[in-house]
Amino acid sequence: MKNISVAQQMRRASLAGALLAAVALPAGAVDLKTGDGSWTFSISGNVNVDYIYSSCQSPASAAPVDGGLTCVGSANGNNVSNIGNGLLPAAFSFGVATTQNGIDLAAHLGLYPGIATNDGGSPNLQGGNSNGSSNTALGSTGLDLRQVYMTFGNKDMGTFTLGRNIGLFGADVILNDMTLLGVGAPGSAASAAPSNTTLGGIGFGYIYTDWLAQIDYTTPDMSGFAFTVGIFDPINSLSDAATVQPKKAPGFHGKLSFTMPLSGEGNKFYVSVAALTQEQDYVAGTTPYDYRGTGEDLFAKLDLQGFEVFGYVYHADGLGTTALFNGGAINTVVNGVPVFGETRTSKGYLAQVSYKIGDVKLGVNYGDSKLDKASGDDPNLVTDNKKATVGVYYSLTKNLMLLGEVSRTKSESDAGSNDATTVNVGAFLGF
Repeated sequence: MKNISVAQQMRRASLAGALLAAVALPAGAVDLKTGDGSWTFSISGNVNVDYIYSSCQSPASAAPVDGGLTCVGSANGNNVSNIGNGLLPAAFSFGVATTQNGIDLAAHLGLYPGIATNDGGSPNLQGGNSNGSSNTALGSTGLDLRQVYMTFGNKDMGTFTLGRNIGLFGADVILNDMTLLGVGAPGSAASAAPSNTTLGGIGFGYIYTDWLAQIDYTTPDMSGFAFTVGIFDPINSLSDAATVQPKKAPGFHGKLSFTMPLSGEGNKFYVSVAALTQEQDYVAGTTPYDYRGTGEDLFAKLDLQGFEVFGYVYHADGLGTTALFNGGAINTVVNGVPVFGETRTSKGYLAQVSYKIGDVKLGVNYGDSKLDKASGDDPNLVTDNKKATVGVYYSLTKNLMLLGEVSRTKSESDAGSNDATTVNVGAFLGF
C-alpha cells in the first residue's frame, strides 16, 4: 500500500441536518414557501474553525509506518500549528420539498467550502506548487460538492434515494463520533499542506463511509425497524497501482436498524447492522485479476438522562483501512511469483462515553483500526492505528458551540511505532 496522504483518504437525509441535530442546533434555519405553499425551500449548515497544535514523533526516533496516521516531525522541529476546519468543512445545504399525489418529493444540494489555502485545484487532493506546498499566498480555498440527490416516497411506501449522498457502511459511527464537530486526529493539519478537513476518528476505529452515487430504498418504520438496500457506484481502489478496468457490476450496500424508545424524554436505545460488497477489476502488465471487497459493521447506542454511550465494531476483507479500498489487496511479485489481488483483512472498534451537564458536554472516545498483512507484504506496512480523545463542548448559545479536545494517536508496523499528541480549541456555528 502506498503511503497515501491523509488528505487523499478523506472524501441519508442531509448530513448538515444530522449534524445540527447531534448538537441540538436547529436544522433548516431558513425555510421559504412559494406563494401557493406547494414548495418549501430551506438552507442549513455550519461554519467551524479551530486552532490545531500537534506535537509529532521526532524523525530521529520515528519508525517506518507505511499508511500510518500519526504525524512525524521534520528537520525544523516536531511541532505543527494550523488554523483550519476540523473533521467537517463548512457546510451549506440547500433543499426543496413538496408533496404531490400523496408522495413526498425532495432534492438536496450540499456545498462544503473549507478555509485551507488550496492551490492544487481540489479541496482535499492538492497538487501543490513549485516548492511542494499548497498552503501559500495567492491561493484560495476549495469547494467540495459532496451531495446532490433526490428522494421520493411517504410513510406507507418507504423512501427512494437517488444521487450522491453519504454511504451506509460506517455512517452511524461517524455521525455520532463527538470529534465530528471538532478535530480528533489532525491528519493533514499536522503537515505543511493542510487540506479542508482533519481525520477525527477516521482510520482510528472505523473506515470512512464516503459520499457515493447510489440508488437505494428505505422501508417504512416497522415497529422501530427499518431496512435500507441499494446499488452504489463501484469506486476504484485508492492504492492499487495496476491498470483499473471497467466494473462488471455495481456495489451492493444494506443496513438494518432498530430504535427502541425508553421511558423519559429523549431516552432511547438504537442498534444497526450495515454491510457492503463490491468487486475490483485490474490488469497488472498483461495479467488480469480481480478481488472482492466486503465489510460488515455493528453499531449500538444508549441515550439515558444526559449520558450517551455507544460501541462500534467492523470487519472487512479487501476494503483496506481508513478509506474504502485503501490497501485492500496486494499487487506485487514475491520470490518471482506474482501475487495479484490477494486481499487483506481489516477490523476495528470505537467506544465513546459522554455526559451533558447543563450547556457543557464532556466526552471521551477510543478507537483502534487493525490491518492484517497478505503474504509477502512489506514489514513497514501499517498494522495498527489507534487514538484516544478527551473533549469538552460548551453551547454558548443554541447555535454557537465552543470546544476543546486533546487527542493521542499511535501508529504501528512490524518495524516499530510512532506517537503524537494534538490539542485543539475552536468554535462551531450551526444554523
